[in-house]
Amino acid sequence: MLIERIYDEDLAQASFLIGCQRKGEAVVIDPRRDIAVYQAVAAANGMKIVAVTETHIHADYLSGTRELAAATGATIYVSGEGGADWQYRFEGERLHDGDAITIGNITVQAVHTPGHTPEHLSFLVTDGAFSDQPGYLLSGDFVFSGDLGRPDLLDEAAGGVDTRFAGAKQMFASLRDKFLTLPDYVQVHPGHGAGSACGKALGAVPSTTVGYERLYSWWGPYLVAGDEEGFINELLDGQPDAPAYFGRMKRQNRQGPAIMGERAPLQELPAESVAHDLADNTVTFVDTRHNTEVHEGTVLGSLNIPAGKSVATYAAWAVDPERDSRPLVLLAADQDEAQEYWDHLVRVGIDAVSGYVTGLEGLPLSTPRLVQPEELDGFESALLLDVRARSEHTAGHIPGSPQLHGGRVLWNLDQLPAEGTIVTYCQSGVRSSVVASALRHEGYDVVELDGSYLGWVAQQESRESASIR
Repeated sequence: MLIERIYDEDLAQASFLIGCQRKGEAVVIDPRRDIAVYQAVAAANGMKIVAVTETHIHADYLSGTRELAAATGATIYVSGEGGADWQYRFEGERLHDGDAITIGNITVQAVHTPGHTPEHLSFLVTDGAFSDQPGYLLSGDFVFSGDLGRPDLLDEAAGGVDTRFAGAKQMFASLRDKFLTLPDYVQVHPGHGAGSACGKALGAVPSTTVGYERLYSWWGPYLVAGDEEGFINELLDGQPDAPAYFGRMKRQNRQGPAIMGERAPLQELPAESVAHDLADNTVTFVDTRHNTEVHEGTVLGSLNIPAGKSVATYAAWAVDPERDSRPLVLLAADQDEAQEYWDHLVRVGIDAVSGYVTGLEGLPLSTPRLVQPEELDGFESALLLDVRARSEHTAGHIPGSPQLHGGRVLWNLDQLPAEGTIVTYCQSGVRSSVVASALRHEGYDVVELDGSYLGWVAQQESRESASIR
């Protein structure tokens, strides 16, 4: 048996390919939309992907289940649990508690584990060549290394009202009746790692065991004591901000993400034609450089979504394809870099990219405005906005600055002043630059605090030190 973990550092998301070497067949669980990696793993191991499934209707990324099935001819399997309100709206075999997908000697059995979502499935994997008992659990967003899937996302991102309490009760029951009935030796492979917004304290360790979580998890003592109320209070307390794009992911994943098919390689675009399209307001330019470079000059009205491991995350903060269908033009060193960047974008449903340029020459330029920390006290602004997470704001913030998570700003413009200058800051400046560029793109007058919160803290400490001397 082969179990291959494919991990996306951008979204802290894990998908899995499980293959039978004897039969040369594989099933993929929780794939993302840029599917070449699964095809490459299968080909390298002489396998054909015959089935594709997912643990639940995801909120943090756009599922590649339909994409991979269309490319390989694999059968789609999705949850049939959760009741009428949580049924998928596209074709596929429905899995219920106890149903199984079989490839060769391998059995992948669905286990209904509601809590994170009502329809959530985990998958028990049995390698029949060695045992008739399961040895692995692919737990999706049910049990993580050191944490549990949050039950409040339906409220935070999908328009639910107080569903978190029912979800937390379901999570308690799923742990008691499903997870803790498994042998301690069962290996647990979660769907997310550290950095995901699908939990509040996810560990970076890629796997765990039932026994380890039973003994050392924060929730274990509550289960042992049968303290459901204490468990619910602890589970719901301190959950991180949910980016607004999670709601779009939920809707599209339930309906069935659009199948892109094979994407043609992105082409380099002449600066003249890009300048013309920018003047006509028919494209959006994306500056992929670090904010320190962008601050020296960038394309007028561009978005700053820096290349690196957080492209999908920041892009989904700054681009809502449901309200703006204009294609993106990327700044990239070459075609390979542009193509890799596009792969990250499609993971959150930002598909429309018309091409790339390798430089800014010939394009309309502007320089983002900055305010220095020492100038802030006398700076006239309508709002000083902290775009960090709630926990960061609680730990310390600039006096008079309300908090609005960067992933929620564009969806809460009613909380911003209609006129006047907005000053944005985050911890070091990266997130602030993303949000500031998105607001400028919307027509707001935005100034960034140079050095952001860390720069302000350093300036305050320097001022206090000088006054002591």
